[in-house]
Amino acid sequence: MEQIQLLARIAELETKLAFHELTIEELNQSLVQQQFAIDKLQTQLRHLAEKFKGVQASNIATQAEETPPPHY
Repeated sequence: MEQIQLLARIAELETKLAFHELTIEELNQSLVQQQFAIDKLQTQLRHLAEKFKGVQASNIATQAEETPPPHY
């Protein structure tokens, strides 16, 4: 009887271990995908920052700099 309980406990532990290994692998894959996404976003952000630096200042005056209309 005691040996049967021991074998049942071992089988339960093996099942839990297999589940944990699967869960860890799934979490690892998610982490890898997230890191790829972060890397891509960082590259896009750098590209946008470089593009933004190259944009010339607008020749349009701000509302404070505009002269009032003639009917004012």
